[in-house]
Amino acid sequence: MKINVLSAILILTLVFISCTQPVEKKVQKNLAAHEVLHRALGQEKAANFDLKFVQDSIKNDWYSLEKNDQKIIVKGNSQIALCRGVYDYLKNQCNSIYSWSGKNINIPSELPYIKKKTESPYQFRYYFNVVTHGYTTAYWDWERWEKEIDWMAIHGINMPLIGGAHEAILSRVFEKIGLSKSEIDQYFSGPAHFPWNRMGNLNGWDGPLPDSYFPKQVKLTHQMLDRMRSLGMNPIIHAFAGFVPKGIKRVFPNAEVRELGWGGGLPLKNNGFILSPDSDLFVKIGALYIKEWEKEFGKGEYYLADSFNEMDAPLSEEPAKAIEELATYGASVYKSIKQANSDATWVMQGWTFPYHKDENGKLFWTPERLSALVSKVPDDKLLILDLANEYNHVFWKIDPSWKMYDGFFGKKWVYSFIPNMGGKIPLNGKLDVYASIPVQALNYKNKKNLVGFGFAPEGIENNEIVYELLSDVAWEKEKIELKPWIKKYCIQRYGAFPEHMKVAFDWLNKSAFGSFTDHPMHRYQFRPYKKPEGVEDHATVHKSIEFGKAVEAFLKCIPELKNNDLYLADAIEITVQYLGLVADQKLIQFLDNIEENHQKQELDEIIQLLLIMDRLLASHPNRSLQEWVNFARTWGDNDIEKNYYESNAKRLLTTWGGDPVNDYSGRVWSGLIRDYYVPRWVNYHRDDTTNKKQNMRKWEEQWIMNQGVSKIEPYQVPLTIALDTYTKYKNALSNIEQK
Repeated sequence: MKINVLSAILILTLVFISCTQPVEKKVQKNLAAHEVLHRALGQEKAANFDLKFVQDSIKNDWYSLEKNDQKIIVKGNSQIALCRGVYDYLKNQCNSIYSWSGKNINIPSELPYIKKKTESPYQFRYYFNVVTHGYTTAYWDWERWEKEIDWMAIHGINMPLIGGAHEAILSRVFEKIGLSKSEIDQYFSGPAHFPWNRMGNLNGWDGPLPDSYFPKQVKLTHQMLDRMRSLGMNPIIHAFAGFVPKGIKRVFPNAEVRELGWGGGLPLKNNGFILSPDSDLFVKIGALYIKEWEKEFGKGEYYLADSFNEMDAPLSEEPAKAIEELATYGASVYKSIKQANSDATWVMQGWTFPYHKDENGKLFWTPERLSALVSKVPDDKLLILDLANEYNHVFWKIDPSWKMYDGFFGKKWVYSFIPNMGGKIPLNGKLDVYASIPVQALNYKNKKNLVGFGFAPEGIENNEIVYELLSDVAWEKEKIELKPWIKKYCIQRYGAFPEHMKVAFDWLNKSAFGSFTDHPMHRYQFRPYKKPEGVEDHATVHKSIEFGKAVEAFLKCIPELKNNDLYLADAIEITVQYLGLVADQKLIQFLDNIEENHQKQELDEIIQLLLIMDRLLASHPNRSLQEWVNFARTWGDNDIEKNYYESNAKRLLTTWGGDPVNDYSGRVWSGLIRDYYVPRWVNYHRDDTTNKKQNMRKWEEQWIMNQGVSKIEPYQVPLTIALDTYTKYKNALSNIEQK
């Protein structure tokens, strides 16, 4: 009897465990989405939503919304779908928004009725560019990354490209194959320049790294991956793409190593080196890297490797042999990943295919060559990121890559845009293109294995309307009608859509948001002298009478919207852009005049205008040099390390490296205008020596190496200053031609 009782207890216990395990799993699966909402909305507002995870075999994410009593029931087949479902309700039923500049969450006491179901036409919603992790995220801490992952989840993104402690893991591999610490130290750049180190453009620039860096990088990556995995995201991680330290020849004297040359103007000692992708050593190191990474972080699935980004592949002159070599290269890169993880997918950036041309202007990557490169990789083991569809459409005016390359020959691919280069701030981009052309790919009969949609900006925290629009496109099967979408966006962001706001966007869509410049920069951000004839030396920010009318209409909304923080941020931004155009025009006139009569007093008024712009930006939530510096300094354990990280972060924003990329990042930030752009103009034009340019370069380097940002008090009523300053210069651009 005793044995039977014990047996019964044991059986009941096992039955209880088996019955409760799926429930516990389900609770765990719901937990991550709940936590996102609690952080983003606060517990009280998040309590309006009842999340229900539904496990199914459908590849694409879906969610449903239904009001039940005083709750909104949100069902979805992934954590990201649940988060996006809540955001759909907040946006479209509650006129709310969640953005980098802030949030405007309005949930009425009586919840609006809803009953709908939405399925994304894409399995993956992709996000980030390799260089975003230089131009924006290089020095983020976990607190800032946590906010960004929440932003991703809320906007429905499930495939982010991240750095993934690439340098820390690669250093371990280099040590294992016999490279010395000195050789390894000479390879890695400063953290802000890691993306170009990863792509083989440079070695060692602005290094070496402090010894304390790698453990912190690993710790942060664990935090990021843990959170992303809890949300069911599919992060893309860097793999080994063949780039090695110069010292590899000491350890492997017979290795086939090619020196690379990049157009960044860096010293020759900073050139990159690449192993031949079809060499045994390439495969060996590639497999070692995957194993070491997975030993630290667990199994990965998507690994990015680009051995020929914006570079010629070393091919034989004989066409048939060259095609064979490309097929071998592709097979070797995939083999280096597969050898360590047979379930992994090789990810390849597609930017270089329509971009890279030979000396005669012909595409290097012809359909025949690209087809050969991917021919020996299984269709389901290669994912191509077709990064820049707006460039094909607007800039290069060529067929989209997915059409040129026959739906990428059956490989999996992601349709994407690059809405930003270098983190530049000005309002920019053709909204109608973003809203309408993605459906062309969806409806293309030969699209083959289109699995994703995304955006790959080089820098973020800018042009927020573009990213809000694109995150909506990712869940639509038809093109978005722009005018009603803009009206809803303004109500969500500002709480209202006054007639003057409608007028403002009508003019914006004919000006800044009706044009696309890949590198919009102001003249005041260039060095303060005229370049020789034939060298580009002009402002590239959109300038037109229509834009001036948009600014005027936008500011006429002040009486109605002045208490809305997001309107304040956008009013400052659009006003500063207009005033920057005025400053540009006056600086160009100044440079013309100074050559004729050497009068410098005209510069004083321009400087005062630039300083007003700087102080206006002090009231903007994410236009601050001080915040950028603070992030960088946090990585240091002592003053020497803190100073190093600060200088590396400042260098990326300013001189970058060599002359061809000087000032490339072009940030319009409070602190950067008053501490860098303004004194550079003043010092140069007060210098009466014959070494003005050399002295200016010395000053730039000194500014980078000096610590700190000057202090400034924001205006008490910035909207009043913005309106008054705009009114003063209202007619300053009245005689220009539309650009």
